[in-house]
Amino acid sequence: MAENTKRPMLTLSDLYDETIVYNSRPSYIANPWLKPEEHQSNFLTGREMIIADKMPMIVHEASATERLQQLFDIIGKSIPEHIYKFHNRETYEHLLNEIAEDKGKKIYFQYVHSDDVIDENTYAVDKEVFIALNNKARIPEWTNNNYLPDREIVAIDDFKARVKDWSFPFVIKPGDELPTAGGYGVMICYNEEDLEKATKRIFDATDATDNLIIEQKIEAVKNYCVQYAYSEELGIKYLGTAHQITNEYGFYAGNENVHEVPQKVIDAGREIMENGVELGFFGVAGFDLLLDKNGDVFAIDLNFRQNGSTSMLLLQHELNPNYQKFYSYFSRGDNEHFFNVILKYVKKDVLYPLSYYDGEWFGEDKVKSRFGCIWHGNSKEEVEELEKAFIAELDKSEL
Repeated sequence: MAENTKRPMLTLSDLYDETIVYNSRPSYIANPWLKPEEHQSNFLTGREMIIADKMPMIVHEASATERLQQLFDIIGKSIPEHIYKFHNRETYEHLLNEIAEDKGKKIYFQYVHSDDVIDENTYAVDKEVFIALNNKARIPEWTNNNYLPDREIVAIDDFKARVKDWSFPFVIKPGDELPTAGGYGVMICYNEEDLEKATKRIFDATDATDNLIIEQKIEAVKNYCVQYAYSEELGIKYLGTAHQITNEYGFYAGNENVHEVPQKVIDAGREIMENGVELGFFGVAGFDLLLDKNGDVFAIDLNFRQNGSTSMLLLQHELNPNYQKFYSYFSRGDNEHFFNVILKYVKKDVLYPLSYYDGEWFGEDKVKSRFGCIWHGNSKEEVEELEKAFIAELDKSEL
């Protein structure tokens, strides 16, 4: 296919100069609220390749194989030339230090790494600023004490006593800068059984977390991820809003595009972004803002980092404008079959590939492949039918 000459609304190289390298991988060092399974963390390194343009990136070797290029060929894209590859923890940590020491570059981290792994002076965004902005306990500072559910920050040792004063339903979160993902670190409690499960998880994490947040459960009619970008040259730019699809316990099931966003939601997000920029933040950020039945806005999580749906927003003009959904899928075990089903739907021009973690890089069917993508079609109903057929084909045994 001919090269796709359409460009994203904005690329990473529009935001960062050539002295900065982008890194979306969590540290190999465990975090009890993120549980970064090694292959999933490696998979994350490929997600922004299409929107990177000329910005150098750190990418796992299995996320930049010929399989991905086959998918990119269909949409007229190429794997970027400006990538640094690694293949395990040792080569990853060595690469970070080589980029900083030998190449004299800064690294734009998506996730905090300990000083044992990389010196704090390597961060493109000041490490202390990055930690402060992503600390869930400090959300009131960045919202000017607006848009807040009822909440209480408690020492982990006092949690059992303090939680007795709360009526179900409520939400428990780590009260620090440790990242959570996909709802894994957010514990929604509707009853005593939920609280018991949450309490066990909390006390498994006592070595990593000092404080917890107990927060009112908002009955949301919409769950938005409102996104902005900032650079000195650009100023603050509203990138758009994605609607987050979650189940009743807050577990993530994808993002879909939104055609109409209340202005009060956009304004709330801009106010938060302005506070981050004033502190020294630059780059892309996305804020989880809920809208309840009264039309009130509540900030439940602030991610001063790129979000899964950032690519969908930046690529939206290359897609069917009616309905778009960002999500990712895992092989059922037969990686060849997995890839062939994906190929079929990408060729149908309903599935836009963003990333492919090639399990075959490790040997035949030793590791399950993963695929990050955007569905796009004439309606949500049409895409739901396509996705249902896609999943049924993935589930078919090829043995």
